[in-house]
Amino acid sequence: MTLKPGDGIGPAVTSAALRVLEAAGAAIEWDRQVAGLTALESDRTPLPEPTLESIRRTRVALKGPLTTPVGTGFRSVNVALRKEFDLYANVRPVRTLIPTARYQDIDLVLIRENTEGLYVGIEHYIGMGDDPKAAAESVMIVTRYGAERIVRYAFEYAIRNQRRKVTLAHKANILKFTQGLFLDVGREIAAEYRGRLEFADKIIDNTAMQLVLDPYQFDVIVTENMFGDILSDEMAGLIGGLGVAPGGNIGRDAAIFEPVHGSAPDIADQNVANPIATILAACMLLDHIGQGDAGARIRRALEDTVRAGETLTRDLGGTATTYAFAEAVIQRLKP
Repeated sequence: MTLKPGDGIGPAVTSAALRVLEAAGAAIEWDRQVAGLTALESDRTPLPEPTLESIRRTRVALKGPLTTPVGTGFRSVNVALRKEFDLYANVRPVRTLIPTARYQDIDLVLIRENTEGLYVGIEHYIGMGDDPKAAAESVMIVTRYGAERIVRYAFEYAIRNQRRKVTLAHKANILKFTQGLFLDVGREIAAEYRGRLEFADKIIDNTAMQLVLDPYQFDVIVTENMFGDILSDEMAGLIGGLGVAPGGNIGRDAAIFEPVHGSAPDIADQNVANPIATILAACMLLDHIGQGDAGARIRRALEDTVRAGETLTRDLGGTATTYAFAEAVIQRLKP
């Protein structure tokens, strides 16, 4: 498997996750590579060819948070990776771990289309008179192909993981063509699964409100790229923030798993970062490669550690270091 520790706090939280994986007996041989700011400093590019070639060969990667260097030509290193490997499905599960979180018993999954929408980056300025930047225009791209594969992925994910309901979030009431196509395709796919899964569709702003008022009405949510980006962070807020939120970027030929949070350079090299999101991302990787038993054991030990409240990092109200937290999880691993 390809390993990219990342930038900022990335090396620390990734190292902590690897210690837990090793203690759980995960059978993984890592090919260490670099990307982001670290790669720019060593290879003069944030995405070196050896890193890309490693992912092409292994087809599975665990990455820490990356910093996109200013002035590199990349809008985002993460977006570049998604495009390079056509990682069309962004999967972000959120599940309550913290006993003091505002909501308890949250168990939701956001599945976001990862390659289309406004994030394709087709945009330009429009000049008027003497002002070359009098207006700016962005183009939202939604294809039938892209909508079909993400919605079908959501339904298949729900069946595979014994979920009960899929909700499609959209803005088809205003964006009649792009979001209208996404909704039409969603309803067509949903009809194929009638009797096996519940289905609902909701306007995106109502979805955001309902997630706060009554998140328990949802199970799996599928939506387009930018809406998914926003909703996934809102959902992470239900369980305590991005520090406990993992994510997976899934394509036909490759998959990359990562913590949702950023590289937090202000606390790099201080051994204080919370490694939970990276550990959970590693568990998603284990599920993906058929080592789900080890992943389940790690999740139980992680939950026990958090709920015990004795060894928590400072963002969770404790004083433990990154590695002390990882060691506490290791001590709770059950054979």
